[in-house]
This record gives sequence, C-alpha cells and structure tokens, in this order.
Amino acid sequence: MGRPNCTGRSLAWAVPIAAEAGAFARSIIFAWAIGPDDLGRAMMLALTVRLAEMASDVGIDRLIVQAPDGNTARMQSGLHAASILRGVVSALVVLALSPALAAFFAGGPSIASYASLAVIPLIRGFAHLDYRRAERRFSYSGLAVTEGGATLAMVFCILPATWAFGDYRAMSAVLIAHAATLTVMSHAVATRPYRMRLLTSVLKRSLRFGGPLILNALLLFTTFYADRLIVARAYDWTSLAVYGVALQLALLPAQIVGRAAASLLLPVLRQAIAAGTARTALNRLLLSHAGLGAGLALVFTLLAPPVIPLIYGAEFRPGLSFALALGLAAGFRVLRTPLSQFAIATGRTADPARANLIRAFAVVPAALCAAAGLPLWTVAAAAAFGEGGATLRAYQLVNKTGSNRFPKESLA
Repeated sequence: MGRPNCTGRSLAWAVPIAAEAGAFARSIIFAWAIGPDDLGRAMMLALTVRLAEMASDVGIDRLIVQAPDGNTARMQSGLHAASILRGVVSALVVLALSPALAAFFAGGPSIASYASLAVIPLIRGFAHLDYRRAERRFSYSGLAVTEGGATLAMVFCILPATWAFGDYRAMSAVLIAHAATLTVMSHAVATRPYRMRLLTSVLKRSLRFGGPLILNALLLFTTFYADRLIVARAYDWTSLAVYGVALQLALLPAQIVGRAAASLLLPVLRQAIAAGTARTALNRLLLSHAGLGAGLALVFTLLAPPVIPLIYGAEFRPGLSFALALGLAAGFRVLRTPLSQFAIATGRTADPARANLIRAFAVVPAALCAAAGLPLWTVAAAAAFGEGGATLRAYQLVNKTGSNRFPKESLA
C-alpha cells in the first residue's frame, strides 16, 4: 500500500491545522463580540457537544481504516448504520442531560440552548464514510474538502450568528452549521454510493473494537474537559473563559498532532506491524514527538502571558505559573499520541483507557484546589501531573505487552 507522499502528508496536517485555527478564530471573535462572561457560557455548550460525541465514540472512522476488510462495500454499509445509531444515541444523551446541566450550572445556558445541540450528532450520523475509507490508501483530498469545508462554514457563520443572537446562543448556530456542512461535503466527495445496512455482525464488531474506546473517550472527557467544568462550578463564567482560552491555546498543537496522527500514524503503524518493524517505527515516532512536546511546553510558557492579552484582551492574561502548568500538560499529551495510535493499530483499544485512568484521578486534586479557592494555576498543575502519569503508564503498557506480540483482534 506504500506510504503517504508529500502531498498526502501536507493534507493530513493541513486539515487539523485548519480545524483548530477555525476554533481559535471562533473563540477570538466571541471574546470580543459577546465578552468573557458569555464566552464562558458558549464554551459550556461546546463542552456538551463534545461529551455526547465522546460518550458514543466506538471508533467507526478508525475501524474502517484499521480493519483488513474496511474497504469492502458490505463493511462500509454496516458502519454507516452504526454511525446513524451512534448519532441517535448521542442526541438522546444531549436531551437527557439538558435539564441537569441547566440546573447544575447556575446562571449558565438555558435548557433550550442545551437541547438544541441534540441535532448536531444526529446530522453527523448520516455522514458518508468514503473520505475516511480513502485514508487506507493514503488519500486525504476527501478529508481536506469535507472537514476543511465544514471549518470554513463554521467561520463564516460566526459573525452572522453573533449579530442574530448577541450572546452565547450564537455558539449553537455555529456548531450546527459545522455539522451540516461536514455531512453534506462527505457525500459530495464520495466515490461509492451511500448504502446503509443494519448488520448485527458489524455492530458487534464495532462495539468490540470501540467499547474500550468509549471508556477511553469518557476518561478523556474527564481529563480533557472536567477541569473546565470544575472551574465553571467553583469560580465564575469569566474564570471559565480565561481558563478555557489558555487551555485551548496550549492544547492547540496537541489537538493538531492527535488528529493528524489518526490519519497518518495509524496506517503506517499497521504496515509496520505486518512487516515486523513495529518497535523501530514506534521508537522513531516517540523520539520526534518528545522533541515536539518539549518545544511546545517551552514556547507556550514564554509566549502565552504577553501574547494572549493582545489577542483576547487584558482580562484573559495568564500568569507564568498557569502558563507553565498548561504547557507541560500539552507537552505530555503530544508525547502520548504515538502510544495511543500504536494501541489502536494493534487492536489493544483498552490500553489508552488504562493510561488515561491515571489522568482521570488528577481531577480529584483539581477539584480540591478549586473548592479551597486556590488560584487557577493549581487546577492546571493537577492536570499537568495527571498528563505526565498517563503518558508514563502508556509507555509501560507498550513495554509490558511487547511490540511484537499482537492479539488476533488486530487482524480481524
């Protein structure tokens, strides 16, 4: 099958960069247009969508790349049905959580605002998987058009939505526009007719492959977003905006690396496993990601305090300790990326969850710091310690298992 050429690598990196740049632009515009208080509420709406998506993530987009029969029409039609079911479940989760979220976070978004988000996973469930299937042959043009188009639609909708609503409700409209465009574009770039077939065997296989990923996704939500929920509950909406903006910028490179890795590293590692060179490939990736993570931590620590106020306003200025803690957390997350992709490539989808369990435990000291009224940087420091522990645990799991012994499921 070969390796991605220069154009393929460029597209695989360009797509997540564009997506994160769009999210970056969205937060900047909202910060100036609706202010830090309403920005905090808007962030809560975005967090709700992520919770629903992560709670139902069975790795359909990764299974179609990882499975040897992922290129077959039968497998793809079965995964389309699984995707629709996932969208329905996610929508129901959002509707069920709406009253509780509105009651728990006083002064936040209304029940109707939360409930309106249910349409987002429902729309995404009908996306065509052809642009993901193309990644098996290192073709990323469909990915670029689909996700790039969705990002552009989101950015173009920010100002009209802000003008129409004038407050945090604009976030719902922007997120809905993104989901609708992504689904439409996925069908526009497809080369295979859209077929949906409810196959019990594919559903079981998706759950077997994705069950551990759901647990890992929930742990990731706990680790990736629970800090912001703690801040929203213990401090105020402006503090949530300050914490959320700094965390978003710190994790921006990590998000880009993680999304690019799903497209680039997974097929490469799958080939290395088949060729018996898995350990060499993994060591090379770990070395490059270690350098990238260290550089990220240093740059963010030095630049965040003076740069963030220039972009967002003086209210968003982070302290040096706060910046250092978030930079370290992001650096450890970057380093863990190839370890997580290696686990998926070998079919050991429970390993990322085992590692992220360490990160989840860091929520406890973070909550205690917030409850005690300590500065925001202490919450970030707890996150950094958790990310470091999770990365160490992921590395231990690879060494404990052995990179040349793989379960049969990885070949199924």
